[in-house]
Order: sequence, then structure tokens, then C-alpha cells
Amino acid sequence: MTAKVTGIGGVFFKSIHDSALLKAILSVALVLVVCGLAVAANQADPVGTWKCEYNIGDQKRTSTLTIKKDGDKITGTMSWPDQKETPLQDLKLKEGELTFSADRVVGGNSFHVEYKFMINGDTLKGKGTLDVGGEKRDFDIEGKREK
Repeated sequence: MTAKVTGIGGVFFKSIHDSALLKAILSVALVLVVCGLAVAANQADPVGTWKCEYNIGDQKRTSTLTIKKDGDKITGTMSWPDQKETPLQDLKLKEGELTFSADRVVGGNSFHVEYKFMINGDTLKGKGTLDVGGEKRDFDIEGKREK
């Protein structure tokens, strides 16, 4: 018995079924790549004003995070009800993860806080870490982008 060789796009197959299977696999792969790129692009957009909430002990706190883009560079500020806009330091966005630090002043004491967020559309979730007397303390923080 001899197999018929069918040529599709420069690739030769032993049967028409092999050719159809390859086309189906390539079609699914293309759809997955396009969808993945669309989701990644949506998740990685930090620009905007974010209303954030977090708890320190049993006290609910709020802050406002503002991110702007100037060309390829992102800049931003963070403010709290009792502290005006503070410039963000070491602001970076990589693979949907936003990291930066800011100085928080409470009762005349200054605390350097490091933040790490994952962006998912119009929400962000992450942690803040502050150093209190040589001891690192973490707190969960969530934010929603204002529209």
C-alpha cells in the first residue's frame, strides 16, 4: 500500500488528515498568542489615579497613588489624608509588577516604605513593607483605578 503525499505550504504530509490537524493546532496557537498579548497589555498599564486601602493593625487607612507616563518613563506620587503628594522613588514596571518606594511621615517620624503590586486591569494588589526600628513589617494593600 502506498501513501499519497500532499503538499501544503511547502510542508509534505502523508495524509490529508495530518495537514488538517496541523492547521487546527496552528490556529489554536495563534488565538492563544493573540489573547495572551491582549491580556498582558491590559494588565501592565499603571497610568492613572488609584485609590488604595490597607490596614495597619486594626486601623483602616487610605492613600492615593498617581502614575503618569512621559515617553518611555513612568513617574508618580503617593499621598495620604494627612500628607501631601510625595514623589515615588525607584519606580519600575516589569511583567505587570509595579514596584517603588515612598517616604511616609507620621507624627513627625519618617518611614521609608517599599511597595510591590501586581496590576490586573483596573485593580492592583500587593504589599507594603516598612522598617520600624530595624524590623521589617508587611501589610496588604489593594487599589482601584479611578475612571
